[in-house]
Amino acid sequence: MIKVIFISHDGTNRTECDAEAGQNILDIAHANDIEMEGACEGNMACSTCHVIVADDWYARLNPPQLEEEEMLDLAPGLCATSRLGCQIEVTTEMDGLTLRLPKETLSNSGW
Repeated sequence: MIKVIFISHDGTNRTECDAEAGQNILDIAHANDIEMEGACEGNMACSTCHVIVADDWYARLNPPQLEEEEMLDLAPGLCATSRLGCQIEVTTEMDGLTLRLPKETLSNSGW
C-alpha cells in the first residue's frame, strides 16, 4: 500500500490514507471521507479537487498538462505547487505524498 497524507488548510488535521497504484487523489480522498468535492467527477472541467502539493513532492510528480493549468487558473488560493487531484495518479514511488487542502474552492468556504 502507498501512504498519501492529506493536511487541512490550517494544518490542524492530518489524515494518512492507504492507496493503490493507479488511483488518483480525488478517488483516494472520496474513499477516505476527505472533504474534496470533485464536482466534475474527475473530468477536468472544474477546479474543486484543487490540492497544494508539498514543496518536496511537487518536482517529483509529472508536470501538469496545459488543460490542467488552465483549470487551475480558476482555483481560489492558487499556489506554485497547486494541482488538480483528479490529475495526480499515484505510483509506488509516491509513498508518503503529502497534500494540503486549500482554504476554499469554487463551491465552498473551506473546512
